[in-house]
Amino acid sequence: KLGLIVHSNENHTMTLTDILMIAATALSPLIAVQVTRFLDDRNEVRGRKLKVFKTLMATRAYSLSPGHVEALNSIDLEFTGTSHGEKQVREAWQAYLDHLGSKLLEGQAWGDKKIDLLGDLLHAMAQCLGYEFNKTQIKNASYSPVIHGRIESEQERVRALTLDLLEGRRSLPMHVTNLPNQQPAQMPNRDV
Repeated sequence: KLGLIVHSNENHTMTLTDILMIAATALSPLIAVQVTRFLDDRNEVRGRKLKVFKTLMATRAYSLSPGHVEALNSIDLEFTGTSHGEKQVREAWQAYLDHLGSKLLEGQAWGDKKIDLLGDLLHAMAQCLGYEFNKTQIKNASYSPVIHGRIESEQERVRALTLDLLEGRRSLPMHVTNLPNQQPAQMPNRDV
């Protein structure tokens, strides 16, 4: 074994600076790990909020899409903070959710209010997350091809008609034009 022993007759005392240097050297890796974990957690929370917001923005013209519905249902899970912005998001979400289950308005009036409340929700989320969107931009700046709306309407109509047929509320019209292996009916002889 190799050992190093230093003998000195001098009395070494540690100053406050020496103690702080040793403490800093010993604790700096632990502090760095804790700071990194804190930042990672904060970024993960923000990332989940951004995912909800971006999904809702991308699907705002398709409110029946599974992604849109899933993102709406994630709001209560992701925007749980006590900040003013997160409270605004939860309040806007509650107003929108209440309207979705409401039967007070019908037809176009219900649809118009739904669009306005979704715009309010997305605006509150944008503000909370630091985006500079205004309500008009959120409401009017989405692209939805007309064919998508027509396909969705046709699919809904096919589903409704199929259910009517299966539940006996509708019959399937049939027109027989020719039966195979059938002889034409003979006309009675009038000469007799």
